[in-house]
Amino acid sequence: MARDTADRRRRETMIIVGGGLGGLSTGCYARMNGYRTRIFEMHEIPGGSCTGWDRSDFTFDWCISWLLGSGPGNEMYQIWLELGALQGKEMRHFDAFNIVRGRDGRAVYFYSDPDRLEAHLLGISPADAAPIREFCDGIRTFRKALAVYPFLKPVGLMGRVERWRMLASFLPYFTTIRRSITVLMTDYAQRFREPLLREAFNFILYEKHPAFPVLPFYFQLASHANQAAGVPEGGSLGLARSIEQRYQKLGGEITYNAKVEEILVEDDRAVGVRLSDGREFRADIVVSAADGHTTVMKLLKGRYLNDTYRRLYTSLIDEPGQLSPGYVSLFLGLRRPFPEGDPCTTYLLDEHEAAELTGIRCPSMNVQFRTRHYPELAPRESTVVFATYFSDIEPWRALREGPEQSSRVRRGEELHTLPVKHGRDYTAAKRRVRGGIVSFLDERFPGFKDAVAVADVSTPLTQVRYTGVYDGTFPGWNPFVEGSETVEQEIRKNGPVLPGLSDFYLSGVWATIGGLIRAAAAGRHVMQFVCRDDGREFHAEIDESAPPPTHLILPVGRPPQQAAPVEGIPSTSTVSTGALA
Repeated sequence: MARDTADRRRRETMIIVGGGLGGLSTGCYARMNGYRTRIFEMHEIPGGSCTGWDRSDFTFDWCISWLLGSGPGNEMYQIWLELGALQGKEMRHFDAFNIVRGRDGRAVYFYSDPDRLEAHLLGISPADAAPIREFCDGIRTFRKALAVYPFLKPVGLMGRVERWRMLASFLPYFTTIRRSITVLMTDYAQRFREPLLREAFNFILYEKHPAFPVLPFYFQLASHANQAAGVPEGGSLGLARSIEQRYQKLGGEITYNAKVEEILVEDDRAVGVRLSDGREFRADIVVSAADGHTTVMKLLKGRYLNDTYRRLYTSLIDEPGQLSPGYVSLFLGLRRPFPEGDPCTTYLLDEHEAAELTGIRCPSMNVQFRTRHYPELAPRESTVVFATYFSDIEPWRALREGPEQSSRVRRGEELHTLPVKHGRDYTAAKRRVRGGIVSFLDERFPGFKDAVAVADVSTPLTQVRYTGVYDGTFPGWNPFVEGSETVEQEIRKNGPVLPGLSDFYLSGVWATIGGLIRAAAAGRHVMQFVCRDDGREFHAEIDESAPPPTHLILPVGRPPQQAAPVEGIPSTSTVSTGALA
C-alpha cells in the first residue's frame, strides 16, 4: 500500500544494508531516482556471494558459472546494462551447458542448441525418442518465451490491464509452461528407458534438485541457446566491481568493514542503523539487502512480523528442503595446462568416492576447468580447477571449534570476515575433501596431482563468515517449495515491507527467489515501490559510458558417441559472433 498523503514526508536519504548485488543494484536505482544513498557492507569488497579471491598468482572465482540475461532478447539483459555490469566485456558461451558423466565413464553432453542436443541424445538411446523430442521441443518453445518473460516491473505494481497483457503474451507458450511447471524433473527422468539418461537428466543444472519441476531446466538451456547465459570477462568480482563503479559514478557512497548490528526504530519508523563499533547513522529510508533471517530476527529483534513472516523465519526456515543448500568448494591452481579438461562436468560418484566428501547431499560432484571460463584470472600455461558439491552445514558445525564469525581489530581497523580457526577435526575434514577430489581427478587426468601448486577449500561455514547468510545457504529460499512461494505471495500482496514498520524495505535474494539476476532485479523492484510510495515517477537508464558486450562461442568438443558433427554446427575451436544487437 502507498503511504497516506498526510504521511508523505519528503524522503531524500537512504541507508542500504549489504553491498552484495542486491544492495548495489538498490543503490544504483536509488541514485537514478534522486535519493542520496549510503551502503554499509561488512566485507572489504563488494559483491557478497558474487566474489573471488587471490591465492598466490591465481584468482579463484567462486560464483558465476553462468549469468542469466547476459545477452540480448530479454528483459534481464536491460537490467544488467542499466547497472553497467556487462559493458565493454567479452561474454563467453560454451556450446555445451554441462556434461554428465556416469560411473561407467559414459557421458551425456547437454548441448545448448536443441537440434544438436536431440541428435546427440537419440544417438545414445533411439528407444527414448518420444521424451527426447518432447524435451528438446520444450527448449525451442522457451527460446521464444524468454522474450516476454517479465523482469522489469514487479507483478505487485502492475495494474489489471498490465497483468492481462502479460498473461496474453504467454498464451502461445501456455501449454508447454503449464506442463513443465507441474512435472518434477525427477519424475520426467523416469520416462527414459536408458539408465544413463534416466540419471543424467537430474543433473543438467550441475547438481540434483529434487524439488525442481522441468521448467527451470527449459529456462536455463533456452537462455544458454539464446546466448543469454554466458560468463563475463573478469569473473564474479569483476562483475560486482563494475556495478560498484556504476553506483559510485551515479554519486552513491559505500562504506566497507562496516557491520550493521541494529536497525534503529523510533515510533515504528526505521530511522537509521547502529554499527558494531557503536556509531549510528540516520536516513529517511532504510533498505536491507542483507540475509533475511539476520535482518528480521537480529537487526530488527523479531519485531514487525505478521503471521506469515513469523512462520517463515521461526519454523519453516529450518524445515528440510526449504533453503537452497550450501556448497563445499575446492579450488586448485595447477602449474601446467590441461587442455583436455572440459569447462563443466558433473561426475556421478560411487559410494567410496562420495564417502571422502564431508556433508555431501548427493553422490555427485561438479568439476569445472575454470581457466576455460576465465583465462585472465590465472598465469599463462596454468590451470584453475573448481570442484563443488551440495553440502549441509551441520556436519561441518559438528567438527568446528570456536565462533562461526569473529570481528577483530587489525591495524586500527575493525574487520569482520577474517579467518576463524575451527580446530583440528574441521581442518582434517577439509584436507580429506582435498585429497579425495585430487585423487579422483588424478585418475582421469594423468599428472594432475603433481601439478597442484595452490589449493583452497571453502565450506558452508566459510559462506557464513564472509556474508553472514543463514546456514551457509546460497542463494536463500529454494525455488518451487512452500517457503519461496510464501515469500512471493507476501511481496506481491504487500510489497517488500514489514507490517507496522514505516520507511523500511527489503531487497536482495531474500526478497525474491533465485540467483544473481533476481538479486539485481530486486533492487530495481524495491525502488519502484519506494518511488510509488513517494509519489515519484520511477526512472532507469542504460549506462552508455562503454560499448555493449561482445560475445564469443567456445565449442566444448565432440563426445565419443557422436561420430560426425551435426550439419550446420561448426567444429572449429573458437567461433566469434562479435557484438549482438
